[in-house]
Amino acid sequence: MKIARFSHNDAIRYGVLDDKELVVLAGDPMFAGFETTGERVPLGDAALLAPVIPRSKIVCVGKNYAAHAAEFDGEVPDEPLLFLKPNTSVIGPGDTIVRPPQSQNTHFEGELAVVIGRIAKNVKADDALGYVFGYTVANDVTARDLQRSDGQWSRAKGFDTFLPLGPAIETDFDYVQGEVITRLGDEVKQRAPFTDMVFGIPQLIEYISAAFTLLPGDVILTGTPEGVGPFDAGDTIEIEIPGVGTLRNTARNAA
Repeated sequence: MKIARFSHNDAIRYGVLDDKELVVLAGDPMFAGFETTGERVPLGDAALLAPVIPRSKIVCVGKNYAAHAAEFDGEVPDEPLLFLKPNTSVIGPGDTIVRPPQSQNTHFEGELAVVIGRIAKNVKADDALGYVFGYTVANDVTARDLQRSDGQWSRAKGFDTFLPLGPAIETDFDYVQGEVITRLGDEVKQRAPFTDMVFGIPQLIEYISAAFTLLPGDVILTGTPEGVGPFDAGDTIEIEIPGVGTLRNTARNAA
């Protein structure tokens, strides 16, 4: 089931994607369940938004693909390497990524995002997938020059518009069978199966929930494979996860 958050007639609503229509839900399905209103909205009449705005945090995992760590002359850490992005960095499908004047080297990073559906604290890996509401597509935009100069990642990862999410949340997805494909324009830049992750999603949820209580709507970014690179104003970045969706955003420089 694909769950979308959308704008229609000046109202923000939730719906289930059904071919070219949205079956309107009575409320946020993470809290109100999947009760429908009986209304259908043509997909072409709606503006898809980021499918979730995390209520407390976005937890990201660095160097979770060995080849990506190697492309920056790094090694895979012994434990997951965590950092946070603010929810003000989130934008939706079709929204514009703004390259800030502070950075001359902004990079795309295609990733699978995990949306948490239940309060999770000290969850064991064997039980972890039971806390997942669903999966969506993410672009962990990074100011690479600031990441290097700052010595830590908060500013480089946290600018407004630096986390495109979407187009919808897929609630029924076997990530072990999946892959991520990133295109800059028409050129494929990244392609890797999720089995290349160093730490799988159950292990990540166990590790993260031992430190932070995860709340419904929180998002985990699971890391990016090799092939990240710069983009410029006017470029379009397209990230596809077959079975989940395709996230497409165009960039511009800050005014």
